[in-house]
Amino acid sequence: MRLTHRNAVWLALAALALLTAASLMLGRYQIGPGELARLLWSKLSGEAHGLPPMAETVLFGVRLPRVAAALLVGAALAAAGAAYQGLFRNPLVSPDILGVSSGAALGAVLGIFFSLEVVMIQATAFAGGLLAVAIVYAVASAVRNHEPILVLVLSGVVVGTLLGACISLLKYLADPYNQLPAITFWLLGSLASTTRADTLSAAPMVLLGLVPLVLLRWRINLLALGDEEARALGVETRVIRPVVIVAATLLTAAVVSISGIVGWIGLVVPHLARALVGPDFARLLPVAMAMGASFLLLVDDLARILAAIEVPLGVLTAFLGAPFFLALLARAGREWQ
Repeated sequence: MRLTHRNAVWLALAALALLTAASLMLGRYQIGPGELARLLWSKLSGEAHGLPPMAETVLFGVRLPRVAAALLVGAALAAAGAAYQGLFRNPLVSPDILGVSSGAALGAVLGIFFSLEVVMIQATAFAGGLLAVAIVYAVASAVRNHEPILVLVLSGVVVGTLLGACISLLKYLADPYNQLPAITFWLLGSLASTTRADTLSAAPMVLLGLVPLVLLRWRINLLALGDEEARALGVETRVIRPVVIVAATLLTAAVVSISGIVGWIGLVVPHLARALVGPDFARLLPVAMAMGASFLLLVDDLARILAAIEVPLGVLTAFLGAPFFLALLARAGREWQ
């Protein structure tokens, strides 16, 4: 069932607001609704709240930065997934189809291998994601007389496989007591150590990636028709396609650099949003972003409360996303509307 755009947006925002409030209260240190309201009001107004200092430390020092990071990462991955699925005309495409996640992973693994600071590890992950997609696009551009989208996808698979082999080699060479656990932890994805500074550093890159997607929203709809049809309607595909790829890559690389590899969001969430509001990218983008933020918030809450130790985000998203992906494969032969 498809909702009107306005109803879908309000529903997605209401669910996001409820999940955000629940995420701020959930955890080993319980914060009730009244305490949460008093803490937030005291922060805004500067008045004393009369609550234990521990509550303020947990809320503003731990949970609020983590919730903000989850909102940013989930929204960005969902937006990138929606853009890639429209660009490649395939609902089974995810943001790492062109190797951005593998490139970011290799950059982070190199930073850990050479014992760099956390900020530098994030910077190398960000640069690695952008460089990987640049290599994929350069390889695809060198191949002529073939379907450009197919060549892009195949180039992404080849480069991603090569980067994965490099990661495996570095894991084999890494110190098994210090470096290897850190590499494994990063590759599985987590928001446990995310700080306010991390979110603030990634937010401008996410905003920069979103601007072209918003401005080109109707042209992205035309790209989904195919190159010949898009050109007949006045869209220069050779110019628009690289812009969309760079924007979606920027979104993915920016958030992966602070969260590690968090899969399936860019695949599952845009498809669910499309089922609610249809394929029009102007309507799809805001709903997908709100649903992506909500989905990652829910997964992160489960990661914190399911067990005595925190479950990696990549594990939980795989458990949730894999069955859905199998369902998509079963429907792949049907017409995508």
